[in-house]
Formats: sequence, C-alpha cells, structure tokens
Amino acid sequence: MTHGQARFDAIVLAGGSGSRMGGVDKPSIEVAGRSMLDTALDAVADASAVVVVGPHRAGLAPTVRQTQESPPGSGPVAAVAAGLAELGDAELVVVLAADLPFITPAAIATLAAALVSGPTADAAFAVDESGRVQFLLGLWRVDALASRLRALGADGPANQPMKVLVPKNHATVLMSGISDCDTDADLARARARSTGPLASGSATELSLDEARARVHRGVDMLTVRTLAPVRALGGALARPLTAAAPLPRLAVSAMDGYAVSGSGPWQLDPMIRYAGSEDELELPDGHAVRIATGAHLPTGADAVLRDEHVDATGTTLRRRPDAPVRDDTRRRGEDWHEGDELAPAGTPVTPALASVALSAEVGELAVRGPVRARIVVSGDEIRRDGPLRPGQTRDSLGPLMPQFLSWCGVHTATEAHLRDTAGGFDELLAPSTGLATAEHLVVIVGATGGGAADHLRLALDRRGARTLVGRVRCRPGGSQVVATLPDGRVVLGLPGNPYAAVVTLLAMTPTLVAALTGVPRPPVVTGAVVNAAEVGADVARLVPVTRLADGRWRAVAGFRTAHLAGLIGADALAVIEPGAPDGGHAELLTLPR
Repeated sequence: MTHGQARFDAIVLAGGSGSRMGGVDKPSIEVAGRSMLDTALDAVADASAVVVVGPHRAGLAPTVRQTQESPPGSGPVAAVAAGLAELGDAELVVVLAADLPFITPAAIATLAAALVSGPTADAAFAVDESGRVQFLLGLWRVDALASRLRALGADGPANQPMKVLVPKNHATVLMSGISDCDTDADLARARARSTGPLASGSATELSLDEARARVHRGVDMLTVRTLAPVRALGGALARPLTAAAPLPRLAVSAMDGYAVSGSGPWQLDPMIRYAGSEDELELPDGHAVRIATGAHLPTGADAVLRDEHVDATGTTLRRRPDAPVRDDTRRRGEDWHEGDELAPAGTPVTPALASVALSAEVGELAVRGPVRARIVVSGDEIRRDGPLRPGQTRDSLGPLMPQFLSWCGVHTATEAHLRDTAGGFDELLAPSTGLATAEHLVVIVGATGGGAADHLRLALDRRGARTLVGRVRCRPGGSQVVATLPDGRVVLGLPGNPYAAVVTLLAMTPTLVAALTGVPRPPVVTGAVVNAAEVGADVARLVPVTRLADGRWRAVAGFRTAHLAGLIGADALAVIEPGAPDGGHAELLTLPR
C-alpha cells in the first residue's frame, strides 16, 4: 500500500493471552462473526507487507509473515521490535493490536492522512471516544520507530510499557469505533453493538474495500501447475521465471551491414551472412562480409558496421569519415544469461511474460491459474434464443459474460442456465471431482437477494459454504455474495440486473483472481469526478464516467440498471463515496475497449 510515494507495511500484535479475561486468546475471539485478528488483518490488507507477532497461527495467508517476541509474552514493545525486524525498507509502518473489533481500512487511511499531510511528525496515534490515546493503533515513520527502539539501550524492549516508544513529536486523531476489548465487559459491549441497532452496515454489511480485503484474505490460493507459457496466460508465477539459455544465444548482428575483422579498410569478400544460416564461416583479419539483421557473426569478426556508416568501392570497404565509431553487434548474453531471474514469483503471466519465457527457452512455467469459471444465469424469465413469450426477458448478459470475465483475467470453462427451483442450486453446488478440476470460480447471475425465488444463499448454507461477503454497502451490487465451497470452488453471486451484475463483477473479480493466483490486490486508481455530488448517494455508488480533455472525469447521470446503455461511450466506472464533493477523487475501474 502506498500513500503519496511512501510504502506502507503493518505489524499486527496478536500476543494471545488476555490476563483480564481469564487468559483467553483475545485475537481469536469472534465479534460480528469473525475473529478480531481477521478484522485487524482486513484493516491492513493493502499493506505492502504484514507481519503477525505472537504464537504461530495456522490458517493465515502465506503472504502474512509470522514471528514472536523474545521471550514470548514479554510485552508490546518487544513484539513491535520483533515485527519490525521482519519487515523491509518501507518508510511507514502501522502498529496495530488485534483486539479492536471494529477497526477498518478507513481508520488506517485517516492515520496516514494525519501523518503524511499534516505538520511533520514521527508518528500518528488514534484517540478513542473516551479521550484515551490508543498507542497500539498508530502509524509510524520507520526510521523514528527504529531510533526509539535503539534508544532503549541495555534495558532492551522486553517488559517495557508502550509509552517508552512514544516520540514527543507525534500527532493524534480522534476516531469513533476503535475502542479495544480488554475486559469481559468490553467484549460484551462490542458484541451488543455488532448485533443491535448500531450494527447496521457494520456486522453484516461491508464497505466495498472491506469486502475486497476479506475476499483477498479468505480465498485459498490455487494449487501449483506446470504449463507451457502460452497456456499459462492469465495465471501467476508460483516460482521465479529463470532463463534456461542466454539471449542472444550467440553474437548476432543488430543491423543490416557488414561483419568486419580488424581495423579498416577491409577486403570485402563475396559471401553474405543470412539470419538462420548454419554454415561455418571464418573471417580473416582485414576482411569483411555482408551480414543481415539477426545473423550470427562469423568466427573472427570483431564488429558489425551498419550500411549507412560505410562506403563499399569494388572489393574495398571503408568507414565513412563522418560516421560514429560503434559496433552494431548484440553480444551473447547481452540481455540475460542462463540462470538469470527474469520475473519473481507472484508476477502475472501476461503476453509479455510468456514471450520472454519463450525467448529464454523456458518450456514450462510453475503457475497458479489461469482461473477458470463456470457461468450460470438464473431465472425462469430469462430466454436466450427464439421469440419471447409473455413474461420473458431477453438474456442480454449471459452471452457477453465470457468477455467481461476475460477483462478480469478469467477463462470461461462452461456456461449454463438455471431455473428458479428450490433445489436447483443444490446440484450445481454439489461436490464433484470433475467440476472441481474443470473450474475454480462459479459466477452466478441472479438469485442473490432475499425474494421468494432467490435460493442461492440457502443452497450455500446447505452445502456448508463459508460466506466471506454477504452484503456490501454500495449501489448497485449490495446483494452480492462471495463464498467458498468445501471442495475449494469460489462462488461469486451477482445481482440479476445487467448493469448491476457487470459493475459488481468488475469491482470484485480482479481481487478474486489475485487471491486465487497468489498476487497482491490490484492497486487503487483514482481520479477527480467533476459532478460527484450530483450522482452521490447515502452509500457508495458505482457510476459510469467519461474522461475529459483536462484529465478529470464526468459521471453519466440518469443511467438505468436493466440494461448496459449507460456503459456505451464510458471510459471507466467510478466508486462515488457518500458525501463526495464535486471535483472529489473517486476510485476508478477502467473499462477496456
């Protein structure tokens, strides 16, 4: 994660035992249906690197590092020191305790704004509603934190109070909803809040960013496969791409011209060296031959002179007096040598990467993905072919879903239509080795609401699915569902209206693909929307926008969700947050042409 140009890492303190709660493992306590550790990790899901400090915990994502303070249980300062030792060269680092049941990415962003945008400070800490400074919810400049730790000297960090680290030059930010759970009474209040009237939008509904963070953390990576580079397109490297041969493999000519031996002038021999020629040719000192671009140099050649830099008179070749002294040879291994790393693990397999693999004589790549999907359009009223009967609706989305999914890096394996029957989804979601190997993602259009014909959620429950996202505070797309099945498949349930389905798919699928293939979440791109206030609502709203000549964006007003006319001519989708002013920045989801 970055703010401005600064990289942003995170240390999550999950030391476990809560002495004032009978020694219970606090980070594992659930509030609002998820553990407080999961909540903390969701809050920092955009960090470049995350380290959890405390007893080892099974089930954390492989991208989350784990360590423990020494000696175990020696307090938060020792835990901070252990966590910092696991991180790299980030400029900023969050220090966050795993006992804040309602912490969100927005709170981290608020701290970042206070530290980066305000007067220069070494750290920024949250202040809760009671006026108490939460020193275990702070954002630090790494050099300042490291300096404070070094200043402890011989005393060391063990069993020190957090206040010994607090610099004089720090900022504080008043926030709501960031009180910790330190006692049984705190926990009871948090759980009451998560189920009572104040829970609207917090316990069952997630912000769009929270939903994507939960998906990225909660979806298991695919198993590693070995595929030819072209077949691996859309996946991500599970191991680094390493050159199997140098490039060029031999010294070759970079231009049409002459291969020469020694200093000129040269005797021009009658042979011509063509690209792909396998014949052996030795060039004596003082001689030259014609050579084509890509041809390997004859034995004894010192350099290649391009046509425009020489004069050939009869059998004599001379460098022009005004020509630069240069060699147009591509030497063996000039681009890379055998064994060089060309791309690290986690790099998406794009056409460019596949091409490099072929150039490097790499015949197989170890990858996760590409992600394969089954598309299911539900609804008795949907008809793809033939004349419409009374009450039917043309399937204007199903035939195009493979294209929309391909924009997100997903290959369509199969397509189906499902009628509105109580047991229709049970067969679709039933465990099957054949299906599990054919698809990783089941994309369902419709049946995500709570109406009489919306059976998806009940079917997921019957199949023992783990629901990661049940509702999202956005419009359209609030009724979307993301769940994982016991056989490993992921279900993405989209609203039934075409526009709602497409924008939800474009907002969520890139994060799903990143989780399945083991790469970081896609970076957030923003832009200024000149009429944001005009199209805003009481929840985040996904609206089509067009790019203006000055680089800003204008939202399309008055679009409808029953069709995709609002996307015609649009360049992107903008996520307009509640209260966004005209000219305010919004997240942009690019629409490929």
